[in-house]
Amino acid sequence: MTLTHEKRGSVWIAAPAGRVDTVTSPSLEDALAGAIARGEHRIVLDCAGVDYVSSAGLRVLLVTAKRLREAGGRFVLCGLTPPVRQVFELAGFMPLFAIEPSRAAAVARAASAS
Repeated sequence: MTLTHEKRGSVWIAAPAGRVDTVTSPSLEDALAGAIARGEHRIVLDCAGVDYVSSAGLRVLLVTAKRLREAGGRFVLCGLTPPVRQVFELAGFMPLFAIEPSRAAAVARAASAS
């Protein structure tokens, strides 16, 4: 997995690419936790480049969502590829996250959250 990130206004955007699994999820968790620790409370995770997510990856997303909720922030996912969307649906995770089809829509949703 590779991870790129950028800041757009008040929103921090992370874009992993590749597999988010037992091996790679710790680095994703470190990046997201580091952003929250630096005061980023509006985070978008663009999953357009993710072709696989394991239960370890799902745990990272749940932990991040919880941390941001506790901090009064917002976590928005976007660009779920068909295999990743299927994992979310099978796990029953779709209702647990704010999910948008595009990065632009996700950024707008995160930025407008109060």
